[in-house]
Formats: sequence, C-alpha cells, structure tokens
Amino acid sequence: MSTANMRLANQKTRRETGLDYVVSAMNLLTPFGTKQVKDQKPFFPGQEEALEQELDRVAKMAETAEEHSKDIGILQETFMMIKDNTFTIERSENSVLTVVEIFEVKNLMLLMEKLRTLSGRIELPAEYVPEDITELLDVLDPGGDRLNTFYIYDSFSEKLAELRRDKKNMEREIRSRQKASRAEIKDKYGLMLTPKFDITVSKSDSDSIKKIEEISELTKSDEDYMSVTFVLVADDAVQEMLRQLDGITADIEEEELNVRERLSKEIHKYAGVLLGNCERIGRLDMILAKALYAKAHQCVRPEIVKEHIVEFEEGRHLQVEEIIKKKGGEYCPVGISLRDGVTCITGANMGGKTISLKLTGMVAILAQYGYFVPCKKARVGLSNFMQILIGDSQSIERGLSSFGSEMEELKEIIDNSKDRSLLLIDEIASGTNPVEGLALTKSIVDYLKTKTYISLITTHFETVTADKDVINMQVTGLANVDFDKLNREIRYANRRERINIIQKYMDYRLTRVDDAAEIPKDALNIAKMLGIDNSIIEKAKEYIV
Repeated sequence: MSTANMRLANQKTRRETGLDYVVSAMNLLTPFGTKQVKDQKPFFPGQEEALEQELDRVAKMAETAEEHSKDIGILQETFMMIKDNTFTIERSENSVLTVVEIFEVKNLMLLMEKLRTLSGRIELPAEYVPEDITELLDVLDPGGDRLNTFYIYDSFSEKLAELRRDKKNMEREIRSRQKASRAEIKDKYGLMLTPKFDITVSKSDSDSIKKIEEISELTKSDEDYMSVTFVLVADDAVQEMLRQLDGITADIEEEELNVRERLSKEIHKYAGVLLGNCERIGRLDMILAKALYAKAHQCVRPEIVKEHIVEFEEGRHLQVEEIIKKKGGEYCPVGISLRDGVTCITGANMGGKTISLKLTGMVAILAQYGYFVPCKKARVGLSNFMQILIGDSQSIERGLSSFGSEMEELKEIIDNSKDRSLLLIDEIASGTNPVEGLALTKSIVDYLKTKTYISLITTHFETVTADKDVINMQVTGLANVDFDKLNREIRYANRRERINIIQKYMDYRLTRVDDAAEIPKDALNIAKMLGIDNSIIEKAKEYIV
C-alpha cells in the first residue's frame, strides 16, 4: 500500500501532542537539516521494518556522539558555517554565476570536504558521508590552496593572463609619463602635485588660483566654498594610451565572463553530486539532532510491535515537564496501556487528565516519526490515523462556540478515521448542558467501542465508564494524601500559594478501576481547601449517588 499521500495527523494534532515542540527544540544547525525535518514523513502500519532502521540510526548516532564527542563538536561547528546554496547550484544550468556565487559554491565544497574527512575519522555510515568533489574543487581552486576565497585567477585563461599583463604595462607607462609631467611642472612653475597628480588651492589665495588657471598643463577638476582643485591634463600620448587601456579593460571583462561561464558549466556538471551531498548533510544533521535530543531529555527507544497498542511506563510530557521544572517543581510520570476499544480517564480538574491525554499522543506520534520517546519503557503499534479533539480558542475567535467547534472537529474525526486509528478526545460535550452532554458522550462511546480504534477520552461524566466494555482509568489525585498535613500547610497561604501546594500533593498517576468503586471527591476536597463554604460542600456530597 502506497503511503505517499497518506496523512497521519493534522497540524493541530502535531501541535497539541507536542511533536512540533520537540522538533522546534532540536538543535538543527544546517538549512538542509531543517528541510529534512520539515519534509519528514511518519511510518505507517506495514513499514515497521523501515521504522526500526530509522530507530537503529538514532541509537547508533547516540553511541557515536558519546564515543567521539570532540569530533562531533567540530562537526557541529562546521554545520553552523553552512549556507543554503542549492538555488545557485541549480541556477548554474542556464545562467552564468557571479564571482560571489562561485565563491559561495566553492566555500560550500570546502565544508563538504571537511565533513568528509571528519566522517571518516568518526566512521559514520556511508549514507551521511559527502561524495568526493575533489575534481570540481581543483577546477575552482587551481592553485590547490583550499582557502575560502575566490578570484578569477590568471591560470583560468592564458588570454586573460596576457590581457592583464598588457593592462599592467599600459598603466605603468601612463603613470611614468604622468610622473615626468609632474616633475616638469615643479621645475617650470614651482608647483608640487600630489601622487594623484592634482593640487588644491584655498580660495583665499586668489593670486595662486589665477596663476594656475593660466597653466595649460593643468585644468580645474573640483571646487567647493573653501578651495579649488586642479588636475594634470593628459597629453595626446597619454590620451591615446587611456583609450587603449579602456579597450583592454573591456577585453578583460569579456574574458572574465567567458571564464565564469565555463566555471558555471563545470559546477552544473557536478550539480547532482553537490545536491546529493546537501541531502546527506541534512540527514546527518537531523539524525544527530534526534540522538542528542533523546540523550538530553532521557528518551528511550520505543519497542515497535505489529499489534495496535500504545503502552508506556513513567511517561513525561516534555513541554509540561519543562514548565514545571522552571517553576522548581517535580514532574509526576504517568503510565498507561491502551488497545483497540474505549478508555476513559476520569478525575477532577487539576488532576492532569488532559496532560495524560496529550502525553499518550506524544509517545505515539514521536515513535511513529522515528523519535525516541520520553518514558522509562514504551511499546507502540503503528496507527493509520491520529487526531486529538481538544479546546481550540482559535475556533472560538472565528465566531464558533466551543461546542460548535468541538462538533466540527468530531465530524472530521469520524469522517477520516480508519482501521488502526488513535483518537484522543478531551472533555467532549462539556460546552453544552449536562443532560445532553452526558447523552452525547455515551453515544460517542457506544459508536467508538465498535471500531478498531484506540480511543482515549477524558470526561467528567463518571457514569460513562459503567459500561463493561469501557476501560476506566482514574487519576489517583488526592486519594492517598494526609489531609491534616495538607490543611496545615495550606491554612495561611495566599491564593496562588494554595493552588501550588495542592498541585504539589496531587498524584497524577492513572489507576485502572474495574468495579463500581466509590466516586472520588477530589473536586469537593479541592473546593473546600480553597475556601468554599463547608455547607455548600456538604450539600454537594448529598447529591452524589
């Protein structure tokens, strides 16, 4: 089955699960690596072997980076000097490149040569090693200096070398005659011209100006409010030599154009190799960034299986973890085991249900794009389709209600889901009245449990999980908390501090509930600790059946 036109996840799903966050946080150093990541495709069911090969590359690169840290550092420094000259290389087919463009191509090739040498030292796989471009480098650098400079050298053309010699000799002869004229003027009139064969006189010295104006060998060239400048007049012989010099200069420019045209054609002959090297550099940049990111964030290689599952232990949502660590907090890892069917996560707000939902998507989508995952251990079976349904403020800004936006996205999910889909639904129908919301949620669950999808739903509607075919995962929350200790700590705290203290005590781990256990009262406990009148709390307990 061709996967060329298949889409695993829409833009919102890639953003909300955290794939975009991980990609933007990776240390990509070349324009080619950035393009590789932008164009990366997920692996679909049936492509498990290809995915394993990609994960092998990441694992091997991580080992290489550990073993050759110094050379990897040099490699990264080289990456940072690379510019995207692919357009120039492609343009060489039908255009004459400028001197600057030829210099940029030469500089890119020098960096390719350096990467080739480094790759051999590090013993990188052949797929990342730039092909040898010595022949073209010798053409652009006939002296073999291998410096990151470029000039149209005389060695490019005998005719050019001869013309430049003629120009130099002519300029020398002209200057010699001008020096002789300057000496004559000094002897004859007592005037000393500058090395540029001119003289500047203050306007206050009107006698000198009048005297110089009568000298036929000098002519006025410039004047301002303070002074007048006179310059040596070229005699007939010098004027003839200047005309010849103009002709030689024009011939030089024409011959330099011929040289640039020939060099452009030479670059085009190697365009395939050069562009292929750019792609190899991009692959190396991307796989190195993947490996280093995985190491820096304690990510592990997921086990890829044929059955459609998503399982992980001690998973961490990287974006949320970063926020918590910046605040000085400690992330509470979460685990879950999902197979085809419906699983509901229940619990009070502040319980991390949405984060667990997003984390599930992060583990699944990262694995499917060939990344290591932020867990202690993970097993993933590939999906044909992934989508998350979660509140979207942009839809509301477009003029839709939150409920209307949800229904739009729900329709998209239903219309596009297929065998082996992973659906992540956060608090569906929370934007409408509770009676209809519960009815709609139950109906959606009834629909999804008949499909070969992994459906993970967060909900406040506890009765949805009464169905024996629906797995109920509850947030542990405050179930095991010493409330006396918590109340003592929270008693004299301000509003912000109270919320932070409660979050510190909250256990975000998920526990499977297989029987009609007592409905947890975390919401009421939190409301009470935040100062809601006790009579309201007690009355609310009476309504819980």
